[in-house]
Amino acid sequence: MKEKIRRFIFQELIFVAEPEKFSDDDNLLDAGLDSMGIMRLIMFIEEQFGVTLPDVEIDPDNVHSINALEQWILRHKA
Repeated sequence: MKEKIRRFIFQELIFVAEPEKFSDDDNLLDAGLDSMGIMRLIMFIEEQFGVTLPDVEIDPDNVHSINALEQWILRHKA
């Protein structure tokens, strides 16, 4: 799961010179993930993992890192 998310983020949303050095706890928002990127990421996650992430939970705590995204997904996975 994390590898799919990581690949999408660094191929489609954020340019990082060395993505392999970006840890799963590093801050995606500080790296340049913006509101449009968050929406694209949520759509990707919902499609790829068959989960619905509630709009009311779109919050920096849920999207600030790859680990936070994984935890958010797991809370809503059926």
